[in-house]
Amino acid sequence: MRSTRAPLSMLCLAAALGISACATSPGGSEKGPFSFFVTSVGTGKGADLGGLAGADQHCQTLAAAAGGGGKTWRAYLSTQAKDGMPNVNARDRIGKGPWHNVKGELIARDVDDLHGPGNKVNKQTALNEKGEVVSGRGDTPNRHDILTGSRVDGNSFSPNDPDLTCGNWTRGGAEGAVMVGHHDRIGPTSDPWATSWNSSHQSRGGCSPAALRSTGGDGLLYCFAAQ
Repeated sequence: MRSTRAPLSMLCLAAALGISACATSPGGSEKGPFSFFVTSVGTGKGADLGGLAGADQHCQTLAAAAGGGGKTWRAYLSTQAKDGMPNVNARDRIGKGPWHNVKGELIARDVDDLHGPGNKVNKQTALNEKGEVVSGRGDTPNRHDILTGSRVDGNSFSPNDPDLTCGNWTRGGAEGAVMVGHHDRIGPTSDPWATSWNSSHQSRGGCSPAALRSTGGDGLLYCFAAQ
């Protein structure tokens, strides 16, 4: 009896075109549409991103240049309830998933997976929008500090905590600090906080580009397609 099973090449083409078909590569790893990246550059103003709207626009612009402009992109950032502004949780603003990098590699199936032990955020998969590896600890320069302003679970810090969002992403000077994560999951120790992708440590010396570089960063962001 003649098989009606579609060849693998057709399934892969369907996935590339965004058709709802489940396909796997010969190696068995899930592939999917481009929906996650680390920014190749910061805004040039340190942690002053122009608020959440400015950060989202930065993600949108870089994604469009990489062929992903047809989606709505969100920066993975939290804000604190300070100065009359409500808190925003990073985990609540990035959609439901799943998310794949520019090469189609699965990063996380959903929000809980992203914030659990099974997520695939690491140096080899947390690529920028150009498909390039972002330099990390041991490289020159080290750019593994990614701005998040978030707790490990993706929620914001409380209004009683110190400001860890550089004035909710509006300050780029000598004052303040910001919580960052390590995209390469490498820290000075093997402690969970040191290897967290989204909540490793706070910057030192302020919110300026120089301050962020001094702790191993460059004002980079995680960007997710809010599917």
